[in-house]
Amino acid sequence: MGGKRLDFLTAKAPPGYVAGLGRGATGFTTRSDIGPARAAPETTTTSFGRGRGKAAAPPIGGGGAEDEEDEHEFDEFEGNDVGLFATGVYDADDDEADAVYESVAARMDSRRKERREERLKRAIEQRRESTPTIKELLADVTRTLVELPPQEWEKIPDATNLSRRKKKARFESYVPPPDTLLEKAQKERNTVLDQGGGGATVVGGAASSNISSLTAVGEGRGTVLSLKLDRLSDSVSGLTVVDPRGYLTDLKSMKITSDAEISDMKKARLLLKSVIQTNPKHAPGWIAAARLEEVAGKITAARSVIHQGCQECPKNEDVWLEACRLTSGAAAKGVISAAVKAIPTSVKLWMAAAALEEESAAKSRVLRKGLEFIPDSVRLWKSVVELASEEEARILLGRATECCRHHVELWLALARLETYDKARVVLNRARDALPTEPMIWIAAAKLEEAAGNGSRVAEIIDRAIRSLERLGVVIDREYWMKEAEAAERAAAAGTCAAIVRRTIGVGVEEEDKKRTWVADAEECLKRGSVATARAIFAHVLEEFSGKKSVWIKAALLEKGHGSREAVDSLLERAVGCCPKAEVLWLLGAKEKWLAGDIDGARAILTAAYVAIPESEEIWLAAFKLEFESREPERARILLAKVRERGGCSERVWMKSAMVERELGKVAEERRLLEEGLKRFPGFHKLWLMLGQLEERTGNLAAARSVYERALERCDPATSTPVWLAAAELEEKGGRIAKARALLTTARLKKKEDPELWLAAIRAEARAGKWKEAEALMAKALQECRRSGILWAASAEMAPRAQRKARSFDAVKNSEQDPFVVAVVGKFFWQDRKVDKARSWIKRAVAAAPDIGDFWAVLYRFEQGHGSTEAIEEVVERCKAAEPKHGEQWIRVSKAVENAHQGVEFVLGKVAAGFGRDDGIVMPSSRP
Repeated sequence: MGGKRLDFLTAKAPPGYVAGLGRGATGFTTRSDIGPARAAPETTTTSFGRGRGKAAAPPIGGGGAEDEEDEHEFDEFEGNDVGLFATGVYDADDDEADAVYESVAARMDSRRKERREERLKRAIEQRRESTPTIKELLADVTRTLVELPPQEWEKIPDATNLSRRKKKARFESYVPPPDTLLEKAQKERNTVLDQGGGGATVVGGAASSNISSLTAVGEGRGTVLSLKLDRLSDSVSGLTVVDPRGYLTDLKSMKITSDAEISDMKKARLLLKSVIQTNPKHAPGWIAAARLEEVAGKITAARSVIHQGCQECPKNEDVWLEACRLTSGAAAKGVISAAVKAIPTSVKLWMAAAALEEESAAKSRVLRKGLEFIPDSVRLWKSVVELASEEEARILLGRATECCRHHVELWLALARLETYDKARVVLNRARDALPTEPMIWIAAAKLEEAAGNGSRVAEIIDRAIRSLERLGVVIDREYWMKEAEAAERAAAAGTCAAIVRRTIGVGVEEEDKKRTWVADAEECLKRGSVATARAIFAHVLEEFSGKKSVWIKAALLEKGHGSREAVDSLLERAVGCCPKAEVLWLLGAKEKWLAGDIDGARAILTAAYVAIPESEEIWLAAFKLEFESREPERARILLAKVRERGGCSERVWMKSAMVERELGKVAEERRLLEEGLKRFPGFHKLWLMLGQLEERTGNLAAARSVYERALERCDPATSTPVWLAAAELEEKGGRIAKARALLTTARLKKKEDPELWLAAIRAEARAGKWKEAEALMAKALQECRRSGILWAASAEMAPRAQRKARSFDAVKNSEQDPFVVAVVGKFFWQDRKVDKARSWIKRAVAAAPDIGDFWAVLYRFEQGHGSTEAIEEVVERCKAAEPKHGEQWIRVSKAVENAHQGVEFVLGKVAAGFGRDDGIVMPSSRP
């Protein structure tokens, strides 16, 4: 070691060695060191790299083709440039540093990955929206092809080339055949068989030949084919005797087995043969071997295999069942007879033996024979009882309960067949045999209720709960609630109520009782268990009698599923427990009014005023009662009293003006409106009523002034109706430019208000400027991208050929808005697709039952395509919904001449304005 080190230290430095070059201390070299004509020394020092290195940078003054080649060579670690540390040593620390930097880079890249992918996804979606593919444009059309019948498919013509380009005529050449070919064919065809002598006779001339044309070959082939077809034809009628259906069925039944499948079957047969020979007592092996032969189509071999299996495994019921399945007819009965003799205690075998019999008496005889060997089989007892008459079933069940004492279904079935007294005895015996079974107690409660002993039902349920708890049975609340619903379905409402009252609070915390119980009642209503929900609400009202929300839900339950007397009784109890809840008083008065009992409603409102004298809602309800009852003078007096009390809201002044309008007192109406506006200058409805008053009297300038003042003082959030009224006034006066300016100003203040955009689009459409209307619609959809009413209007504005695509975009972008759904239903109506139209219009009604226009469309549709029952159903549902919104609905219901008219009248009048070709949002006709 030491000698080698000394040799290293004393050794001569290699050519081109520079001290400290590995550490980066290269220093510098001048021209005087190199000399004017001194060649650059060859360098042996290699630069660091991954797997390979290149020579160090050439010294100053070097050049030539080799230098240029070195400069352009690429190093995968350094690139084209050698870098500052080209002569450094790449060691383990550098590897570790690179690994650290790579991990940091990977970490930063993972943090940016989600944003990068989201940005890329947005870019792709924007590109797809801007430049949709032909497949996307025709997506709505291709979806309808699923429902296209085969007849329509056959009517579609073949694709033809409709391009108008002049195509170059295809060059066709004709080369006549040579004479030698014709002569050879003629000689061959002139030779015919001599049918009489059996030899070949050559006819000398072509004129005497039987076949003198080249086309005879094709004619001969056609003759042979016709002869073959004639064999398949009926000689009498000429109709074919080939059954196409049977022929196709035979083709389907033919099993084409490939070589691979045959090889697999052979291997499987060898394996199964090894299994059954190695262990002949292995029943699954015999079954598998038999099924393999069955799959291969060798049913005789399958029967032989399974019969050998029966001999080898006589105590396995699965083998016998498989043998019975593979055997048919009387042989199957023989197999099953041998099976039950070999295994007389198998229930499956006795059931299979009974299934082979055709008559009920024979089935019953087989099953009773099985009961001699297996008297404790519940399945056999049930099957025997099902085949027996009522009297025989009672006797059989009596014996079954002795043999199967611990099966509750047999006890309950016996109790149902017995009389009241005997059924009580049966249930007592069942309770002794099964003390922890709750079904027996519930059956006893149902029995007492059916016998008219309703007072004992609650006692039996209480005793059941105490007895079960004493025996350590866990009372499962969910189980007992399901049994309560089952009792309701069995017409045992008393048992249902007793179960609910006793078990509804099991396992429920005190603070969760009200919420849990109300949720249980709502779930029961969804499942149609009305009596169970009523019992739950009755218990909740006992626990929380001061909660008005519970009283309201219970009242709505009785209103939807009970009688009017039950509703009145419940509301009387409700106002007694919650006298300060004005909503309960109003509900009671409304029910009396709907029943036609005006005096009863007045009495309830009088009592409500005594209980809550400061409630303005009570006064307004009394006004509405008198006003709708065509008693305007009494309504006027009530409102005057409210105004005299002071502290009333703007609604009182509005209702007062409505009464004066009803009576035709214009001056008093104007006075009330102006006084109300002094008190409430920001209430837009008073401004609208005053402007409409001026319009009715013909003072358009004053109406214009009213709307201008309203726009200055009203809250911008509620000023949309005022803008619309002002623009409508200008349009009626023929000042289209002024109306357009008003709507433009309104949109500048409220860019995302779809009603203002729709009003501007309608104004342009009414003026006949459809291009301007379409441009406004495009801008509106950009500002209000999710507005259903705008998308519906856009679909109605589109030409008929584009309505499907526009409707698809509307449904996709508006998230199933009811306006869009209604418009799509109208389009189906126009295309006479009655079922689809009815479905879509009903969806719109269900999504927005408060919009009366949808009810009118459905009513008009049913008038043209529905039955009388369907029309009556629409009317009744509309009455129950009591719609208050909808452009056409409000226009008709708020008209002075239609005051005090019912929902049915308004529905008929609005429906008269809707037809198949009438627009719901936009006018349907365009030039």
